[in-house]
Amino acid sequence: MLEALLLADLHGEYGKMDSFMDVNPDVVFIAGDITNMGTAKDLETCIARIEVPIFAVPGNCDPEEVISALDRSKCVNLHGSHINLGEFSLVGIGGSNPTPFETPNELTDKQMDDLLKKATEKMERAKHNILISHAPPQGILDEVNGNKVGSYSVAKYINQFDLVCCAHIHENRGITEVNGTKIVNPGPAVLGNYAVISFGDDARDIQIELLTL
Repeated sequence: MLEALLLADLHGEYGKMDSFMDVNPDVVFIAGDITNMGTAKDLETCIARIEVPIFAVPGNCDPEEVISALDRSKCVNLHGSHINLGEFSLVGIGGSNPTPFETPNELTDKQMDDLLKKATEKMERAKHNILISHAPPQGILDEVNGNKVGSYSVAKYINQFDLVCCAHIHENRGITEVNGTKIVNPGPAVLGNYAVISFGDDARDIQIELLTL
């Protein structure tokens, strides 16, 4: 049994990090918006509180300075890439499809599709296959004011995974399942929201709990 702490949408507020880490996870997944248009120093402040392996993607509010710092940090930056860890195979896609706010890390669906296609073609199938995406799949945990604003590209690839960890849409915290793939948005960590994911010994034995400090 391995337990992962899933955080997202910290938006530069790290006062709750020690409390998040009190769950004693084996690993930490961060699904983007680590900063709020922040700096490398902000990223360093965040990850300094974490003493277990970190797998992360940047969000649409994480500018290039933060993405570069993520590459140099102790985190594994999964944006547009994959990593195989025995029973676990992880792929990541950061940023988001375009928003009305012109945030610094937005991609077209074509750009996201190209990155996901490359990463999924190279990934090795494992017992637990995980996608960490800042943007939610189109039509799933992606509703804002009655509008579905998720990524068509992310939706295109979810059937290749057992678990999709997404974020971005603060209003759509939740857990759902589509054709055997579990999808979770832990809710904004800036408000004390997080998820604990427990991976069992069997394929698709994945339990998710949404929690709030």
